[in-house]
Amino acid sequence: MPRLTRSYTRAAPTALIAILALAGCTPQTQDQIARSAAKSTVNRVVLERYPGLPVEPAINCIIDNANSTQIVSLAADSVTGPTDATGEVVTAILRKPETLQCLSGAALSEVARL
Repeated sequence: MPRLTRSYTRAAPTALIAILALAGCTPQTQDQIARSAAKSTVNRVVLERYPGLPVEPAINCIIDNANSTQIVSLAADSVTGPTDATGEVVTAILRKPETLQCLSGAALSEVARL
């Protein structure tokens, strides 16, 4: 079992406060907050693991093609930071045909702007 680090023990109360704050939000607001937090995590993973991808379109394609369980997992990692498991979630989403199609469409849009 991994030892708790100082940053993790500080992040835990912050996460608890965020969860309690979300409890009073509408489902739409909860979804927006979770997606925003997940985007933060995906940004870090894309920059680290996939430096050749255009960051913003990649993040949007990944988030748009993630299921609710993946969104929650990625959002939770925004508090503690990405792990190897985070990278696996992002990779699984990237391998979906819908995500690949989204990325190819985003690449064509980028080329069209040139």
